[in-house]
Amino acid sequence: MKIATWNVNSVKARIDAVLGWLKEATPDVVGFQEIKCLDEAFPRLEFEALGYNVETFGQKTYNGVAILSRHPIEDVTRGLPGFEDTQSRYIEAVIAPKGGKAIRFCCLYLPNGNPVASEKYPYKLDWMAALQARVEALLPLEESLVVAGDYNVIPTPADVHDPAAWAKDALFLPTTRAAWRRLANLGLTDAIRACNALPGQYTFWDYQAGAWPKNNGIRIDHLMLSPQAADRLASAGIDRHVRSWDKASDHVPAWCTLQ
Repeated sequence: MKIATWNVNSVKARIDAVLGWLKEATPDVVGFQEIKCLDEAFPRLEFEALGYNVETFGQKTYNGVAILSRHPIEDVTRGLPGFEDTQSRYIEAVIAPKGGKAIRFCCLYLPNGNPVASEKYPYKLDWMAALQARVEALLPLEESLVVAGDYNVIPTPADVHDPAAWAKDALFLPTTRAAWRRLANLGLTDAIRACNALPGQYTFWDYQAGAWPKNNGIRIDHLMLSPQAADRLASAGIDRHVRSWDKASDHVPAWCTLQ
C-alpha cells in the first residue's frame, strides 16, 4: 500500500498538477491539506474518475483536509477529537482493503503558529498537545496507524537549509521541537527519516526569494507510523520534482509504502 501526504495549497487552483501527480505516482491512499474549499465545492468527480473514494473536511478559503483512497473508507472522524476548533485541520479514517491489511489514517494540517508573539503560537502548542492525546488513545488499539500531513514543524537542523535563519520561527522553536519529540517518543517512526537519513530532504520551498532554485527548503510534511505500521515499512520518499511543475504548490508530496 502506497500512502502519501500533500499540502496542495488550493485543490481547485492546482487541479491539473494534482491529477497529473496522481496518475504518475498512483498512491493507494493520500491525504491533502489546505484544500481551501467547502465540501460541496471539492472536485470530487475528477478524483472519483481516477478510482478514488473521497472524504473531505473543508473550509471556505482557508485550511481544509481530505482523504482519497482506492480502498473503502470507513469510520471517518472530522475534527481532532477532544479539541474545540473552528478550523478544518484534521480528518481520520480506517482504510480497509478487501482481503488486505487495514490501516488507520490520520490526515492533519497543524497550525503554523506565526507570529510567535500572537495567540497563534499557543493555539499551535495546544493543537499539538491534543494530537499527542489522540495518538496516545489510538496506540493501544495496536493498529497500523499512519499520522500524516503538514505538521508545520522542522524536527531537526538537518531538516532546514539554514537553521539560523529559522531560529525564531514557530516551526523551529525549541518548544515546538520538544512537542514534536513528545509525539515521536510515544513510539512513532518518521517514515522518511527511517529510509533516508541524509540532510537536504525537503518538502517545502517558499515562493519568495528564489527559494526553489536555490534549494532553500525545509522538511515539514511527515508520515509518522505506529510500531505496527513501521514493521510494514518498505520504502519512503519525497517527490520533489513536482515543485517545478506549472502552478505548483509550495509543498511537494511525501509518501511511504507498507507491505
